[in-house]
Amino acid sequence: MSTRRGCSTALTAATLAVVILAACAGGQNVSAIAPVKLAKPVAEFQDQVVRVVDAISPAVVQIQTSAGLGSGVVYDGKGDIITNAHVVGSFKTFKITLANGTYDGTLVGTFPANDLAVVHIKGVTPHPATFADSSKLRVGDFALAIGNPLGLRSSVTDGIVSSLGRTVSEGNGVALSSAIQTSAAINPGNSGGALVDLQGRVIGIPTLAALDPELGGAQAPGIGFAIPSNAVKKIADQLIANGRVVKSGRAYLGVRVATIVGGGVLVSATVPGGPAARSGIKPGDIILAVNGQPTPTADVLVSVLANLHPGQKVPVKLLRHGKETTVTVTLGELHG
Repeated sequence: MSTRRGCSTALTAATLAVVILAACAGGQNVSAIAPVKLAKPVAEFQDQVVRVVDAISPAVVQIQTSAGLGSGVVYDGKGDIITNAHVVGSFKTFKITLANGTYDGTLVGTFPANDLAVVHIKGVTPHPATFADSSKLRVGDFALAIGNPLGLRSSVTDGIVSSLGRTVSEGNGVALSSAIQTSAAINPGNSGGALVDLQGRVIGIPTLAALDPELGGAQAPGIGFAIPSNAVKKIADQLIANGRVVKSGRAYLGVRVATIVGGGVLVSATVPGGPAARSGIKPGDIILAVNGQPTPTADVLVSVLANLHPGQKVPVKLLRHGKETTVTVTLGELHG
């Protein structure tokens, strides 16, 4: 006969394994912890997020080139799709995947200075997204980023609008002005997708994530940037109408430059008749500062210009033949 400490009933060996746990618990079953009931406002918020994702996801597409994958947003009812210029690169044709299949696409136009491009999808006219007025955004507004990171279709991350009006250098001669900073994760492949509000309206186009030198150049968690919807609409409308941008609102200096060892930006060429040439800037000059802001690298120079305006008169400090001099430049407007 077998016995077990803590159990007062004698059991046979045949039944011991079956009933010992129940016998030790006094024959009582332990029930699972009851789920916590959602408060009504929380349940309504959750349902709203789901509705937004269901509504906007069909307007977020995957764009494929031989170089990789990116995202795009259906812009109008004619088959035009907005995306990042770095997604399309130098390609003219694409494979564009919607929820119901893959179609051919062609380039309408690109404006690398704002990292925006428009492509046109053939054979279908999907419903466009609604674009919000980004001038009405507030820090703390809820935001959802929808795209195709790593080729994972219609992936969604959430966060808030962390800051507004950021100037961000992409490190390739491109600087975004008035960018939206968001804590919604932006991963490779999200570029060109949609950053939307709780009404499912596009407030921006996710473009890049911040890099942290302390993490070896890896992405900094919770710091991403998007091009605001008002800037997107301004550029997209011109690309669709003209194939190019004629009114960018971006300041233009009219120089070809390179960063030099020791700091400063070497002018390798000036555009004939451009703002720099008219002011007397010459090839061989080194630009040290613009409008009082030091320009140690070409990327910094682009960022400084991104915060200035066409027609603005600014002092440009130069190093010429070993001597510092300052000229006044009336900035032009960047076209492309």
